[in-house]
Amino acid sequence: MFGAKSTTDEVLAGVDLRGKRALVTGVSAGLGVETARSLAAHGAQVVGAARDLVKAERATAQVRKDAAAGGGSFELVELDLANLASVRACADGLMAKGKTFDVVIANAGVMATPLGLTTDGFETQFGTNHLGHFVLANRIAPLITGRLVNVSSAGHRFANVDLSDVNFERTPYDPFVAYGRSKTANIQFAVGFDRRHRSRGVRATAVHPGGIQTELGRHMAPEALTGMIDRINQQLAAAGKGPFEWKAIPQGAATSVWAGFVAQAEEVGGRYCENCHVSATVTDPSQISLISEGVLAYALDPASADALWAKSEQLVGESF
Repeated sequence: MFGAKSTTDEVLAGVDLRGKRALVTGVSAGLGVETARSLAAHGAQVVGAARDLVKAERATAQVRKDAAAGGGSFELVELDLANLASVRACADGLMAKGKTFDVVIANAGVMATPLGLTTDGFETQFGTNHLGHFVLANRIAPLITGRLVNVSSAGHRFANVDLSDVNFERTPYDPFVAYGRSKTANIQFAVGFDRRHRSRGVRATAVHPGGIQTELGRHMAPEALTGMIDRINQQLAAAGKGPFEWKAIPQGAATSVWAGFVAQAEEVGGRYCENCHVSATVTDPSQISLISEGVLAYALDPASADALWAKSEQLVGESF
């Protein structure tokens, strides 16, 4: 029914989310704002998490308007994924309230940042995109009654996780290799979470939103972005296709909404989705490009997911 051009409101057309609760991280810009807006507009009670609450308050003015018009609600909580003390405080606050979530959408993230470390000493992208959400989702796992949706990326194709050198202490730092590792980790975490919680009816999945122009690309030099688009267009031309088109933000957020509230749980559990459907698994990296659909097999490998889980527990000093 749906595809690359489907929007959040098209995916949710006729869907009544009154009585449903959702947690969405990263609601100060882009996909997170639209994800929260579309859910609240269809009646859901949405909790939005953001590091900068002042910025998030400004960014979500329309969310509140659409929530009021659609019978939903919206509230903000503070969450800095690059600081595990903040992550634990956020999780503790949610646990203290004791209100369950039908769906948690782990949307927040950073991309292609300069080499740096989180407050706790982890490489910025791995620490923010993966470890922050790993601790948050596991700490509030008793509150999750339906699904965990991890927003990953086709960027997982840049690199598998390197558990022997998560901080690039022995590997020359490359912003996109680091991004790829963190996005692969998002998928493997979904695989691990799904395996641990599906017996109680809770499923986890990972999604690729597509190419969208948001604040996520703020660390990319303009010439780097232009070069990437040029390479993609060369691949498209060689395949006899037209030039690359950016997705609009409502199209980019559609797969998160679809995977969380529309798709069948058995269909998406432990899988990777894009363009509002489950993607095929590709075993040979040479057979996949930035313009083609598909998920590399290493991202869905259960053994790799278990190894990542164990390493993540070691790094954050908690067992889940």
